[in-house]
Parts: sequence; structure tokens; C-alpha cells
Amino acid sequence: MSRKRSLTGLGLTVMLLCIAASFTFTAVQGNHGLFRRIQVQAEVDRLSLELAAIETQTTRMEIMTRRLSDAYLDLDLLDEQARSVLGYVRADEIVLP
Repeated sequence: MSRKRSLTGLGLTVMLLCIAASFTFTAVQGNHGLFRRIQVQAEVDRLSLELAAIETQTTRMEIMTRRLSDAYLDLDLLDEQARSVLGYVRADEIVLP
């Protein structure tokens, strides 16, 4: 009977260790585990940087649009845009390739 109890205790211990190992593996490697959380955080950081860059670009475009609007016309910016987009050159300028 003592031998039966020791085998039962050993079996119970092995079963509990297997369950604990399964929970530990799931906590680390599972869909909501630590590694997945690290990946998601890295993606959040990357997308936050991308969002900041896009917001900066949007702000710059809004300022340039306002500067070219009818209410506020920046002649220097208009001249710069005409030169770069349309390729305009004044008669007294020399163009170097």
C-alpha cells in the first residue's frame, strides 16, 4: 500500500509539474504572452514614430498651403514653386546643369 501511495504521489507531482510547465510556456510564448507583448510594443513604437513624421509633414503642407492661399500670398514661396515645378527662369539668370 505504501508503494501505491508513492506512485500516486509521484504521478500527481508529475501531472502538476506538466500543468505548471504548460501555463509557463503559454505565459511566455502564447498569443497574449510576454514575447507577443514585446512585439506589439515594438510595433506601437515604430508606428508612433511614423505618425509623428506624418504629422510633421502634414503641418508643413498646411503652412505652405496657407502661404499660397488668396488671403495670404507669399511671393517668395510662389516664385520658388514656379521655378521648381514649372522650370521658370528669369532672363537675367544663368542656369547651371
